[in-house]
Amino acid sequence: MIGFRHDLAKVQRWLLLLVIPSLAGGAAGAILLLHTSTRTFERLVPWLILIATLLFASQEVIAKRLNLVARAHEKPTAGWVTFVFSFQFIVAIYGGYFGAGIGILMLAALGLIGLTDLHQMNALKNLLAICINGVAAIYFAMSGAVIWPDALLMAIAAIFGGFAGAKLAHKLGRNFVRGAVVVIGLAMTVALYLKH
Repeated sequence: MIGFRHDLAKVQRWLLLLVIPSLAGGAAGAILLLHTSTRTFERLVPWLILIATLLFASQEVIAKRLNLVARAHEKPTAGWVTFVFSFQFIVAIYGGYFGAGIGILMLAALGLIGLTDLHQMNALKNLLAICINGVAAIYFAMSGAVIWPDALLMAIAAIFGGFAGAKLAHKLGRNFVRGAVVVIGLAMTVALYLKH
């Protein structure tokens, strides 16, 4: 988000409008998660992974469609903005509850309000993701739901894995990585579904 701070300054009018449903939805999703039984969550996980995988697989198709929608709504009406506000709230609930694939969903929401500059969209998306994940993480921590040794170990692994993954992704190429992620996601969906 800091890397896109200059682009973020150009879309300030959307900040408050989209930060509010992001914070509220992220909190609602986190509360919902902690009130979901382990058994129910285990049944939902394969479907949530499938949704995230399908979103990732169809990202380019979604982006192309959004360009058409964005051109049709260059000057969004109050009703259209209300729809996008509501859509962002639903995305934030999903983000606070599970999280995978929210970046694609948020880019969809930003495209629906007529934003077309990818840097501005990424800046807003990253800020909104901080809101959603931040409020959910605070709620989880305050609720005593975080196993800190495991969380710290996973955070360290995620940081190193992120750097290594970025380098590997550049070497393997975009198409290979997209295909690999989709195959892994579908395999995880099937494995978790069969397990439960």
